[in-house]
Amino acid sequence: MNGKILIVEDEKVALKNLEYVMKKEGYEVTGTTSGTNALKLLAAEEFDIVLTDLKMERVDGLEVLERARALYPDSEVIMITAYASIPSAVETMKKGAYYYIAKPFKLDEVRKVVREALEKVRLKKENSQLREELEKFEGRVKIITQDAGMQRLLEIAKQIAPTDCNVVLTGESGTGKELFARFIHFNSARAGKPFYPINCGAFNEELLGNELFGHEKGAFTGAAADKKGLIESASGGTLFLDEITEMSPAMQVKLLRVIQEKEVLRLGSTEPVKVDVRLIAATNRDIQGAIRDGHFRQDLYFRLNVVCLNIPPLSERKEDIPLLSYYFLKKYSARMKKDVREISPDVMGTLMNYDFPGNVRELENIIERGLALANGSLIEMAHLPEDLKELSVKTFRRKEGRIPSLEEQERSYIEWVLKEVGGNKTLAAQVLGIDRVSLWRKLKKYGFEE
Repeated sequence: MNGKILIVEDEKVALKNLEYVMKKEGYEVTGTTSGTNALKLLAAEEFDIVLTDLKMERVDGLEVLERARALYPDSEVIMITAYASIPSAVETMKKGAYYYIAKPFKLDEVRKVVREALEKVRLKKENSQLREELEKFEGRVKIITQDAGMQRLLEIAKQIAPTDCNVVLTGESGTGKELFARFIHFNSARAGKPFYPINCGAFNEELLGNELFGHEKGAFTGAAADKKGLIESASGGTLFLDEITEMSPAMQVKLLRVIQEKEVLRLGSTEPVKVDVRLIAATNRDIQGAIRDGHFRQDLYFRLNVVCLNIPPLSERKEDIPLLSYYFLKKYSARMKKDVREISPDVMGTLMNYDFPGNVRELENIIERGLALANGSLIEMAHLPEDLKELSVKTFRRKEGRIPSLEEQERSYIEWVLKEVGGNKTLAAQVLGIDRVSLWRKLKKYGFEE
């Protein structure tokens, strides 16, 4: 972030020097020699950083500090004074000052403190923005996304939810196919009825048949009572068949009959039971390939596949990574009763660079692990799995094979990162491990469009 800074200094020479240095750093600077005027400026607009002298006539730095903190909790205040003492330092820090600089100060020290304070402000503001985004997803089923492709899928899911048609969901493991199935169910007229998920690959044929179709008392040894299957139990609601391509050919024939006849026959019974159930099937395999290989019935596919939604992997919607990360941070912080509120820029940069073969489920596990290991209020690099810490750095070479200069590599890398994050400069700065001011300078240096 470029940063808006208010400098309050009653010594005109000192004010002029600070204004010059801060403007040279690329910040938007407003200066005043009066504490009274500083309060008026704060009432009119928000500043990221307030750099104020402590001892001033009429309105002193403590009053400026208190007003700034009251109006803008995400902003930071840095105190400067020639009357440095331990009691005054303690008092300003207790009232919420970010840092206390004693005169005479070194300009490099001021630059460093302002840069670090701005990074903290940036983190707080991003956290606030993410929390505001997350509030939009409150409800019975949360699909956290700001990706345009995912939002189109959600619109389609909302449109088909009331129609009662069967649906096939495809996508890699961990992309959230069951969550989409629940989203469709809870946006349909069946929302008040049961939603039952079952993984077809988790049972052998006999057990899967018993789970889906149920049995009559005495149908086999150990069948001491009648048992409704999930198809019958889900009548009026939705049955989610995960990993449908793992179902045996015999089970596929029985399921096809259920769809065609709208009835189910328990094992050991001769009396079919009428059912009204919506089927949502899912697979992480190539279902067309399974049909060609003879592992999946084409007629069953046509019955199930009235609408097909393909859920993209997390690697194709990287702008969702920060939003999802903070969603899981909030979720597991409450569950573990830990006050961990932030994710360090280094960690976020690493997550943005990672391909997530395990998709959203893997990201959730990483954040949960980070929270479990975190001691303070921040998830840091030390809390990540070892394989993430060892991510290789992408290198760039020209097509003709000439080894590029360091500047050429840096420019190519920045260009690549910007492309990967869709031009989002805040995320690009996180991935690069620098603040937005430094990124702005580099963009200007290399002739990128602002």
